[in-house]
Amino acid sequence: MSILNALSVSRRPATAFVVVGMFWGCFAAYVPVIKAQLGASDALFGTLLLGSATGLVSAMWLAPRADRILGPRGMQVGAVLLAIAWLLPGQVTLPLVFAVAMAFVGLASGLLDVIMNARVSELEAKHNRPLMNANHAMFSVAYAVGALVVGFTREAGLPPTPVFVGFGVIALLLLPLLRMDVTYVAAEDGYDGGYPLWPIVLCGAIVLVAFMSEATVEAWSALHVERTLGGGAAEGALGPAMLGITMAVGRFSGQAVAARMREIPVVIGASVISATGAVIAALAPTPVVAYVGFGILGLGVSVIGPMGLALVGKLVAPHLRTEAISRTAVIGFSGFFFAPMLMGLMSEAFGLRIAFLGVAVLLLTALPLALLVQQEKQPGQSNQMGN
Repeated sequence: MSILNALSVSRRPATAFVVVGMFWGCFAAYVPVIKAQLGASDALFGTLLLGSATGLVSAMWLAPRADRILGPRGMQVGAVLLAIAWLLPGQVTLPLVFAVAMAFVGLASGLLDVIMNARVSELEAKHNRPLMNANHAMFSVAYAVGALVVGFTREAGLPPTPVFVGFGVIALLLLPLLRMDVTYVAAEDGYDGGYPLWPIVLCGAIVLVAFMSEATVEAWSALHVERTLGGGAAEGALGPAMLGITMAVGRFSGQAVAARMREIPVVIGASVISATGAVIAALAPTPVVAYVGFGILGLGVSVIGPMGLALVGKLVAPHLRTEAISRTAVIGFSGFFFAPMLMGLMSEAFGLRIAFLGVAVLLLTALPLALLVQQEKQPGQSNQMGN
């Protein structure tokens, strides 16, 4: 299936990925401004970002029930809540209020994230085609565009809030495209399988590694370029933008790769590539070299998370798919709970260079996890593991 065909089939959840991506790209590029506005140290700012992670994890547990209640309007409600939630973080100056505001952001973002990933997995099963990478690529495209837009708005001296309002208006205009009918699958007659704990745990751990690595670069790349390497505001915004652009390229390429290769070898190769990029970014003498590192990291890490989510959707019974993806996302998105705090603490103690080297080590832990998932595969599932 071509990339354009995949996006046509999954255009409604793909639109939701765009909404989420543009907001987080905007936030990533405004991190230096927001951090200075709060007067927070690296360690304190990393701790404050636990607010968004707390909201994300809470939403993951609530999402399956909310999905049942909201039905076809699930993605629409999530997008409205997200647009409202992002009105607050850019204008607060008190650290505690910022943490609470980010918790609401995380709650809305997590709700929309689970529902849109579940919709993609449902479409994959319906059409028997890989779609996850193409949809996550749309997140990356929107993320990069959001970060690039902020590069211009920061140079023009615009504060964060008006820009968030502008992106909120775009989200509201996209609402008609977010309505999607849902087909709820009942358990097959005679189904006696147990709850698929280990597939969820192992695939969740793979997604955790990917999203922890992604979150650290999103939140700290602009600071690394501006503070460690002496770049300006526009150069700093180009750090997360470079990550978003290369992640989009990696995920669009991953869409084609997923149709030809099994997920496990792809995850292993992508982990090595992304770890190499993290090392280059950590040791970079200039912003340009750092961009190269962020680009290589983005190419590699781009496919790890989508592959993990696609895997769990294939390894569980159809009637458990939404719940399994939600639980996997709980584990994966807890990376947004650990990553900012750990990165802040490491930066405070050792500097951002050492902190980014820690990201390289983290990425390599996906290798044994992928091999464990391969061993967990049941004989009857061998055809499900590839595409």
